[in-house]
Amino acid sequence: MAEWSGKSRGGLIGYRIFVLSIRYFHLFFAYVLLRFVALYFLFFSKKEPIRFYFREILGYGKFRTIVSIYKNFCLLGEMLIDKIAFLTGSYNKFTFTFEGEENLHQMVSAGNGGVLIGAHMGNWEMAGQLLERVSSAMNIVMLEAEHRQIDQYLKEVLVKKNIRIIGIKEDLSHLIEIGNALKRNEMVAIHGDRFLPGAGSVTVDFMGRPAPFPTGPLYMASKFGVPVSYVVTVKERKTHYHFYATPGKVYPYPSKLTTRKEEMKQMVQEYASVIEKRLKQYPLQWFNYYQFWEKS
Repeated sequence: MAEWSGKSRGGLIGYRIFVLSIRYFHLFFAYVLLRFVALYFLFFSKKEPIRFYFREILGYGKFRTIVSIYKNFCLLGEMLIDKIAFLTGSYNKFTFTFEGEENLHQMVSAGNGGVLIGAHMGNWEMAGQLLERVSSAMNIVMLEAEHRQIDQYLKEVLVKKNIRIIGIKEDLSHLIEIGNALKRNEMVAIHGDRFLPGAGSVTVDFMGRPAPFPTGPLYMASKFGVPVSYVVTVKERKTHYHFYATPGKVYPYPSKLTTRKEEMKQMVQEYASVIEKRLKQYPLQWFNYYQFWEKS
């Protein structure tokens, strides 16, 4: 079964370089610098998982696959730059389309909190513009092992005070933090497409092939009886983003052990189908760089 190693690309030095570029030059200067960085990764980084995605999952030819990988790397870098620019106060550089915003307002007005489940496609952090508009405390769960160091630096330049980071911890204390946030009727945002070895998972159909997904986010939402909205924020133009959010849905808690796995599989399949729909619209914005699908 494919599992994520817990490591992500980039690091504290990369964040600092782009923060300085944005502060002292211009957003598009950072974009130009990025093109050379993406070219380096195209030649010298491990590309098999993303190559498999374009070649085997999408059925692209060899040349189109190479071009798509480069564009994918460029988009990943642009979104990192955009995230830093946005989190450091450069809101006016970006425009947004909000589709399904009313769904989050309804979840907040109900006063029960909720779980927003995204994926490693598009740019989730740019949804911060919307999170301010829904007037709710937000807790973002980070899965990347390196984020303790990176986020500490971002906190120094972070201007948003209503967003709290919950980091994954080996002692599983983050589960208590998530539970406490839901008990306070707050919103919790988490990705639903990665899991570490040992975590609960089920295999469902995704882009025409079997792929494993974690059960944790949906299991916790059902246990606390809070609504779930599937969210994706994609980049449509250089400085324009499109936010999608599905209507909030409360899943019944799978209390019977004999049927729990099948019930969880049905829940996860709903999530996977939503992400698949958006991925087919924006195929270049897939940012899982490990063997995501099970090879036949």
